[in-house]
Amino acid sequence: MAMLEISQLPTLNASLNATSAVLLVTGYYFIRQQNISVHRLCMVSALIVSVLFLCSYLYYHAHAGSTRFMGVGWIRPVYFAILLSHTIFAAIVPLLAIVTLYRAVRQELDKHRRIARWTLPIWLYVSVTGVVIYWLLYHVYGPQRG
Repeated sequence: MAMLEISQLPTLNASLNATSAVLLVTGYYFIRQQNISVHRLCMVSALIVSVLFLCSYLYYHAHAGSTRFMGVGWIRPVYFAILLSHTIFAAIVPLLAIVTLYRAVRQELDKHRRIARWTLPIWLYVSVTGVVIYWLLYHVYGPQRG
């Protein structure tokens, strides 16, 4: 079994973010269809994938440091606005996800729905903007170690 090199972790992390986004949308679709068991499977899977992402992300940044954004002109403030909002929401998502899951497990479905209405769009935003940040940082404007 081949091990990933540290330079491959940003791609893995973006893939995990994309997977989380797909699972969240799929889970939402299934709850709208009143298919609770598939909804539950998708949402728990999204949580697991997001935890794997967080572990990989922290490992990568502990060992590789940060990557400077090299874009210039109009894209620079756009990138940093996306990064700032992504970072703020990413700090909130774990608490929202845990509370949302807790309320579902406790069968507090009214409370679960109330917080899930906030958790889903914020978590989805974080997952999608994580992929956008990766794409801009590593593909569109190329990596530079800083």
